[in-house]
Amino acid sequence: MLKEFKEFALRGNVIDMAVGIIVGGAFGTIVRSLVSDVVMPPVGVLIGNVDFSNLFLVIRDGKTPPPYATLAAAKAAGAVTINYGIFFNDIISFLIVAAAVFVLVRSINRLENEIMEPPAPTTKTCSFCYSTIPLKATRCPQCTSDLKESPKTA
Repeated sequence: MLKEFKEFALRGNVIDMAVGIIVGGAFGTIVRSLVSDVVMPPVGVLIGNVDFSNLFLVIRDGKTPPPYATLAAAKAAGAVTINYGIFFNDIISFLIVAAAVFVLVRSINRLENEIMEPPAPTTKTCSFCYSTIPLKATRCPQCTSDLKESPKTA
């Protein structure tokens, strides 16, 4: 069992997947910072100095009565809240990550298509009976037509 696990763990696909997960986690941290520190502050200023991370709805009051100025104050008071501002930030983070992954995959696919040339054809179609025959054939094995001639029109 240990030998099988070692073979599985040292397979190229598993190592590639592990590297992808590690890089993806780091990328997620960068995107989260981009959203919370770069994108959302100007959006908040544009709609009236709103800090999206502090948008919440109190479901049940805490030990101290509301209003709570920030989400941290509500949590410190023990209030139960719905944090829709953080949810909004997370949606924007997801959209940025999804767009980045889409662009990355699209670029890789284009690069693969440019690198990979289609294989040279090895067969052709008989112009008389339309069967598939080897490219070098001079006579069709199906209809015995001489392939150097052009097909007769009716």
